[in-house]
Amino acid sequence: MRFFHLSDLHIGRQLHFYSLAEDQRRMLDQIVEKARELHPDAILISGDVYDKAAPSAQAVEIFDEFLYRLAKIQPAISIMVIAGNHDSAQRLSYASRILADSKIYIAGHVPEREGEYIERVVLEDECGPVHFYLLPFLKPGYVRGLFEKEIPSTQEAIRLLLERENMEPDVRRVILTHQFYTAKGEGPSRSDSESIQVGGLQNVDVSVLEKFDYAAMGHIHRAQSMGEERFRYCGTMLKYSVSERNDKKTLTLVTLGEKGVPPRIEEIPLAPFRELCQKRGTLQEILSQTDGVSEDYVSVILTDEVIPYQAREQLEECYPNLLELRIENSRTKKMQSQERKEKIVTDPVLLFQEFFRQMQGRAMEEDERRMMEEVFQAVKEERE
Repeated sequence: MRFFHLSDLHIGRQLHFYSLAEDQRRMLDQIVEKARELHPDAILISGDVYDKAAPSAQAVEIFDEFLYRLAKIQPAISIMVIAGNHDSAQRLSYASRILADSKIYIAGHVPEREGEYIERVVLEDECGPVHFYLLPFLKPGYVRGLFEKEIPSTQEAIRLLLERENMEPDVRRVILTHQFYTAKGEGPSRSDSESIQVGGLQNVDVSVLEKFDYAAMGHIHRAQSMGEERFRYCGTMLKYSVSERNDKKTLTLVTLGEKGVPPRIEEIPLAPFRELCQKRGTLQEILSQTDGVSEDYVSVILTDEVIPYQAREQLEECYPNLLELRIENSRTKKMQSQERKEKIVTDPVLLFQEFFRQMQGRAMEEDERRMMEEVFQAVKEERE
């Protein structure tokens, strides 16, 4: 069984106010061409199809065209999609029952009532059936009514949901999931383009997915495995922040053999329509690095001690997609050093830790600090 693992398309996203619509169209074109060339059995999209819960008409049209072109490939490729935290479950699930007749399976909601279960899709190959479980993004409150009790954490919510499923012991299983997963307390490598709350209540240890032969995870924008190769974030197709400028964006191809044999994971390079890079140096040094006009997205750090006249205007003549212009010289470094000294701590966790130290005459123990962070996280979630 071979399948593509995608996630975090974030269709409709902007990069420093620049529309990425054309970049996203061209990247999805590459996915379609790879699907025609390699013809996988399935394509999995693990959440955050759109960048906003109410996507623009243009964003919807881009995704619709992508699905239409994939659906035209013959023999038919099964397409499975789950909602991420950026998606509207209701909007994404629209017409899902009709689409299922075309082998396009969309899961927007987690089970909420008795009799509802995680959506499952069954495919077969020469090694037998593979059960795909489509588990959208969730918070503990989403399933409170199903279990008629308070669910203390996202990990507990996922554990209880999976325990309800009647999983046959010798069948290969794949799960699509969109959460913040950790491995024995170690979190994933992250980038600036992620809007993720991190804390004890949100974290889910990958051990909860132990029964699965592969976990197609979404939510994190850098491709990486968590704990074991089979628990994997595929990352985004495009670079969505300057912090990702050195990342190599790829298409993940997974081959699932017989039960008990580790999956084979291949990363197929993707070529962006425009590259994202950062340039550092004096104005003249940076202007001399291109002949004519570069369409790349560029972040510039100028090191001139005296800022040249109309520096931004000169840069934009060569780099019309200039993302940001920062100044780093002896004067700005001195100012930043002074600001750090005068900075007032506003993080409530740090404030409470300092209050505790003053009241108790000692620093907080590890278990006390963890309990405090969980309380602050719970209060924050209730306010959202």
